[in-house]
Amino acid sequence: METIGSQKIWSFFDRKGCQIAKNSAVREGPGHRVGSYLELATKIAELQFLNRDHVLMFRGQGTDHRNVKGNSSLKPTLFRGGRGNPDRTTLVTRFEALRRAGQILVGDYTDAKLLGLERLKRHHLLRWSILQHYEVCATPLLDVTHSIRIAASFASLAGTETAFVYVLGVPNVSGAITASAEAGIQIVRLSSVCPPSAVRPHIQEGYLLGEYPDMTGYEQKENYFPYEMDFGRRLVAKFSFNPAAFWRSDNFPQVARSALYPSERSDPLYRLALGVKRQLGG
Repeated sequence: METIGSQKIWSFFDRKGCQIAKNSAVREGPGHRVGSYLELATKIAELQFLNRDHVLMFRGQGTDHRNVKGNSSLKPTLFRGGRGNPDRTTLVTRFEALRRAGQILVGDYTDAKLLGLERLKRHHLLRWSILQHYEVCATPLLDVTHSIRIAASFASLAGTETAFVYVLGVPNVSGAITASAEAGIQIVRLSSVCPPSAVRPHIQEGYLLGEYPDMTGYEQKENYFPYEMDFGRRLVAKFSFNPAAFWRSDNFPQVARSALYPSERSDPLYRLALGVKRQLGG
């Protein structure tokens, strides 16, 4: 994956307003403080206007996880290992669990007679997307959303005094899967992958980011440095806020946990994912 900013990027990373910035400065900083949802949305609108060569995606977290160099780190679950990197045994085990989970998913999906079976059989990236979004097992993909409000709501669920919304710049999105060899990135639009009856991905306006080409096993991963599998390299801006004050306006209420995570009764794909997780022993 290429680091964003070979062309200039605009960002908020101190109190001076929007300015030309480097990705490293954004990652090192504490996060540009905002006091309300409206302020956040207004500043992101400015970012999108100025960074017109990129589509902006968002991720909300209750904690700003840092790597050993002290930079914000946004790694897929498969490559996480505290402040270090998972060892070979851990990675081999995770890739094997991912392979098994994909096989189980296809079998259960066939039995459930959900739409999109043939595409699911052909493309492991689509299988990975479902497994990641429904938290079945670790994958090489990172969950993001196209909705600022969804990202900020997720960040607020953690119950921390300070929450974070990350703004990532990606290439223009085209179709269900967008692959950019130049940027070394793939973007999966969940609404085009999951059947219409799957509630969660549509409510969350979910997307997934992954390496291009696909990283399908430990042997391929060995061709990359650990820092290359970090989507902090695509960070355009980082915002911080106090959730207790952020949602005070009734015009922009926080999305409730029950809405972000619909029950298995209302989401057949969630029920199926839970079954896959049980069979994995998770």
